[in-house]
This record gives sequence, C-alpha cells and structure tokens, in this order.
Amino acid sequence: MTAPLTGRCLCGAVTITAIPSEAGVSACHCRMCQRWSGTAFAGFEADPADVTVTGPVTTYASSTFAERAFCPTCGTHLWFRDHGAAYELPPGLFDGARDLPLIREVYADRAMTCCRLAGDHPRVSAAAYEACHPFVEGDDA
Repeated sequence: MTAPLTGRCLCGAVTITAIPSEAGVSACHCRMCQRWSGTAFAGFEADPADVTVTGPVTTYASSTFAERAFCPTCGTHLWFRDHGAAYELPPGLFDGARDLPLIREVYADRAMTCCRLAGDHPRVSAAAYEACHPFVEGDDA
C-alpha cells in the first residue's frame, strides 16, 4: 500500500483523496475508454474504503456494469468504476501520482496507433480480458 494521494479536478470544485491499492497505473484501450478519454484511459485502483470525494460529482452509467464520473462544472474525468468495485482514478488528477509506473495494458491489441505504449509491462488482449470478465458485453471495435 502506498501513501494517500490528494488530487482535484481542473476547476478545483472536486477534491479526491485516495490510497492506491497497488503502486502502478493500468491503461485500457477498449473502444469505450477511447471515446471517453480520446485515446487510452489510464488509472490506478483504489478500494472504496480508501477514497474520499468532496464537491459536486456527476456519474454516468456507461454500461450495465460500470459508471464514469466527472465534475459537472469543468468536465474533468474523475473515475471509472464497476458497480461496487474499486475506483480507477486518472493519475493526472494527483500531483503525487506523477511517478507511478505503467503496470499493465488491457485491450492492448486495440490500441490506437498514436497511443502504443512502450515498456515491459503485461499486455492483455481483448479476448483474454473478456474471458476473465464475463460481465463485459464485448468491445464494439
């Protein structure tokens, strides 16, 4: 477990304090994450008990199993979360997350050419991810 990180949205209306579950960031290249982030969504996991959010937040049920949250004032993306599961928090919200390494990519075979990530981290294909997560309806690529 790492130390608590405190971050905020672009306008400062929302503040999040979180303790990452592991010392690293995952990237997702599924089509939904590409649409939401513009390329790949990157996030670190934090257990719900280790996350405190203050300020106004709007959530959107992006699928039958997950929500995405954003600041209603400035639109900053705040998290992705399977219902009741860990938060996936964008490291860019947190100054203290600057040095967290990339530890995995999912839907790696769906990465946009402009967003292929270098390094020796594990890369999980769409088929392998969906085989382990049967609630995922499938990527619409």
